[in-house]
Amino acid sequence: MFVEGTVLRGRDFEPVEGRVVVRDGEIAAIEERETDSDDLICPAFVNAHTHIGDSVAKEAGGGLSLDELVAPPDGLKHRILRATDRAEKVEAMARSLRYMEATGTGTFLEFREGGVEGVEALRDALAGRDGAEAVGERDVDAVILGREEEAVLEVADGFGASGARDAHFESERTATREADKLFGIHAGERDDLDINPAMDLRPDFLVHMVHAGEEHLDRLADRATPVVVCPRSNLVTNVGMPPIRELAEHTTVALGTDNVMLNSPSMFREMEFTNKLADVSAAEVLRMATVNGAEIAGLNRGVIEEGADGKLLVLDGDSDNLAGARDPVRAVVRRAGEGDVKQVVL
Repeated sequence: MFVEGTVLRGRDFEPVEGRVVVRDGEIAAIEERETDSDDLICPAFVNAHTHIGDSVAKEAGGGLSLDELVAPPDGLKHRILRATDRAEKVEAMARSLRYMEATGTGTFLEFREGGVEGVEALRDALAGRDGAEAVGERDVDAVILGREEEAVLEVADGFGASGARDAHFESERTATREADKLFGIHAGERDDLDINPAMDLRPDFLVHMVHAGEEHLDRLADRATPVVVCPRSNLVTNVGMPPIRELAEHTTVALGTDNVMLNSPSMFREMEFTNKLADVSAAEVLRMATVNGAEIAGLNRGVIEEGADGKLLVLDGDSDNLAGARDPVRAVVRRAGEGDVKQVVL
C-alpha cells in the first residue's frame, strides 16, 4: 500500500512531496514525485505515558490534590478502580483505545494498575474481549508496564513504579532487569525529594520531573536517562510545569497524556499545549510525540524512513482547519486535531 502527499520525512520532518510505500508493515520506500494530494503524512504518535484504567472516572475529583487523586493505595482513582466491575473497566479502556486510534496514536506506554489482573484486563480491551465486545479489537499497540507485584513481569512488558516515596522498588528493579524488560518510575511530580532515590534505581526512564534541578539535570545527562513529561496533567494537579527546555538540553524527552481521569489521551492537545508553553520548536515537540517515545520503548517507529515500522498518520491538508498552512510541521503540532485525521495506518 502507499499514501501520498507532503511527507514529513526523517527525524527532522523534512517536508517532501511524494509517497510512502508500506510493505508487510514496514516502510519500503519514500518516493519523491509530483502528486495532486494535499494530505500531510507524519508518523503515528507514540503516547509515552498513560493510565487508561481510570477511563471509568473521567473528570472525577475536581479540586482534589495530587495525593487525594492518585496516590496509592487509597487515592480516589484507586478507590474507584476497586469498586468498579471488571467488564465496565474493560469497556471504558476499549473506548479510550478507540479514541486514541482516531486521534492518530499508534503506540502507547501504559502504567497499568491492578497487578496481573490489571494487565490481563487491558489485553482483553485491546483484543475486544469481555466488556469490550461492542467496541471491537483495536490496532493500537500497547507497551504495558504492570504494577503492584513482581508477578506482572510474567504477563507485562515491564514494571511501572508509582514513585520512590511509596516504596523502595529495589527488588522490582532487579527482577525487571533480569527479565530484560522495561522499568519506568514517576519522579519529581510533587517535589524533588524522590528524584535522586528514583535515579538511584537506574530506571530506563522517568516520568514527570516537574521539580528537576541542576543536580538532577546533570545526573540525567551523565546516565542518558530519558524523561517523559505530561504538562497538561501537571497543570490540572497544580504541581507546576516541567522545565521542558532544560530537560531537552540534557536528555531525550517524550510526551505522555497521563491519566484519562484528568485529560483526554489526545497527542494533538498535548503537543499544542507543550509547544505554546515551552521554549521548544515544533519539530522538537513532534519528535517528543513520536520517535522519542518509540526509542524509550525500544521500538523501530515514530519516524518516516526506510526500514521503520509503517505506522502513519494522514491528515487532510485541505481541511478548513489546515488549508493554507505555510509550515506543515507547525501546522501538525499547533493546529491539527481529530477533525483533520483522514487515515491512520497501523
